[in-house]
Amino acid sequence: MNDELNDLLEKHGLKKTGPRVRVLSVLKSRDTAASQPELEEIIGKEIDRVTLYRVLTAFEEKGIIHKVLDMNGTAKYAVCDSFCTDKQHKDEHVHFNCTSCLNVYCMDTLHIPSLAMPKGFTSEVVNMMVYGICQKCNSKHESSN
Repeated sequence: MNDELNDLLEKHGLKKTGPRVRVLSVLKSRDTAASQPELEEIIGKEIDRVTLYRVLTAFEEKGIIHKVLDMNGTAKYAVCDSFCTDKQHKDEHVHFNCTSCLNVYCMDTLHIPSLAMPKGFTSEVVNMMVYGICQKCNSKHESSN
């Protein structure tokens, strides 16, 4: 996996540093988006808060990760599709926010339909959030009945 992470950093013109590889490794290993506080908890004392913030900012600027706000307004981060660049994020897929566990999932196979904007309006980013109960929480609920 380290080769894959190093290649991804190189593709986006970033040096391969320990903190960058570690953060990218954590984000790629998850099936849900992660907030900075969640990442701080996972990574522990390996990376200080300022370095983590800088890594997330650089990753977002380079098109490696995208940010989505959950139902509480907390920024969560997930790895972008391979065709995102620093010029344009193309992660226009649906995000799902579970109202039970509060996790945010990228629904990569559900694409947001194109919108015909009224004259004089130009869309730059389209985001669609669906709220409900995720598969894991539904399974827990069904098994307790």
